Amino acid sequence: MPVLPRVRAFDSSLHLLSEGYLFVSNRCRELDTDVFQTRLMLERVVCMQGAEAARIFYGGGRFSRRDAVPKVTLRLLQDIGSVQQLDGAAHRHRKSMFMSMMKPDAIDALAEAMERHWMQQAPEWELRERVVLLDEVQAILCRAVCEWVGVPLAEADVAARTRELAAMIEAAGSLGPRGWHALLLRRRSERWVREMIEAVRNKRLQPREGSPVHIVAWHREPDGSLLPTEVAAVELLNLLRPTVAVSLFVVFSAMALRSHPIWLHRLRVERDRWSEPFVQEVRRFYPFFPLVGGRVRQPFEWRGHAFVEGAWVVLDLYGTNHDPRIWGDPELFRPERFQHWVEDPYELIPQGGGAFDTGHRCPGEWATIALMKRALDLLTSKIEYQVPEQDLSLDLAQMPALPPSRFVISNVARTA
Repeated sequence: MPVLPRVRAFDSSLHLLSEGYLFVSNRCRELDTDVFQTRLMLERVVCMQGAEAARIFYGGGRFSRRDAVPKVTLRLLQDIGSVQQLDGAAHRHRKSMFMSMMKPDAIDALAEAMERHWMQQAPEWELRERVVLLDEVQAILCRAVCEWVGVPLAEADVAARTRELAAMIEAAGSLGPRGWHALLLRRRSERWVREMIEAVRNKRLQPREGSPVHIVAWHREPDGSLLPTEVAAVELLNLLRPTVAVSLFVVFSAMALRSHPIWLHRLRVERDRWSEPFVQEVRRFYPFFPLVGGRVRQPFEWRGHAFVEGAWVVLDLYGTNHDPRIWGDPELFRPERFQHWVEDPYELIPQGGGAFDTGHRCPGEWATIALMKRALDLLTSKIEYQVPEQDLSLDLAQMPALPPSRFVISNVARTA
């Protein structure tokens, strides 16, 4: 029986911390494989990348997400009791709650809210010498998603809520004090959304029926019981936090426009033709979430290796999105590759792969694409700006990888 290649080092944790997004790809290249064994945090793990690996990971219900990521990352990004921690029928039932919110008209309403808040901020940007785009877009998306969800947000609270949600995203790959501080900020958000859930259930807050906060507050488990308040709060945060995380993709889009100015002209002239290919290439090319972990639920064999129940497996999302077997010249930014793309749910996986309704693919992926397309239109058609000299490098050892300057723009002006 073939044996999976094994990394020589006893434990690869320090290599993961020092190499970040490139850790799995570097080992695959060194070992001439797309699947290998090593140890992380002293535990045996199988690491893999590529479309075939994604099909194994996301297809057939082979993996659970429970106990598959470090506890700090879990608490910041999903938390105990969330939909990602469920399996089988329980997962499908909870996932249906999220999918019910992702209808085209609802997604359009979210994108329209973002544009409205963006244009409301634009006059202020015109008066400032410099604008930090990432910080501004995070606040815009915080305002927009709270409005869309149906959660009241006073203007005086926008900065604090944005800071809390952004900290969960930006510290997800951190160890030590930064992660602990983000957890503290998350607790504040949890208290706030618990109060919202309780207010809806006590009729002190009466959101529109069918709004996300109404759906979450009154969602019932398969046994007919309401979600525990703490779990409902977790799931409400799982709408707010990922929407604010789209700010990273917006900044990556702005970086791509600066690095490839020909696309600024193309998007202005042929927006309908090129908007989606450009957005998809941003999602493929730039670093979003690096890895995803799973625990084997049902023993199986692949590549001659026996995957036993409980075994830990890590799928390389970033490496799959840069796999030369899938993407010709993967290190080139080339939106043309998506102009006639035949979608495969296991090839482009920045937010997971497989089926939306039954698997662990992010239910907000359609909303992400809609928000990115709307932001791209704003950046190319609704405002003009300059990009001063700054550090826009991306350190792929940092997870998430963000430009040190957070993308500064200047001389902002609304277009006629």
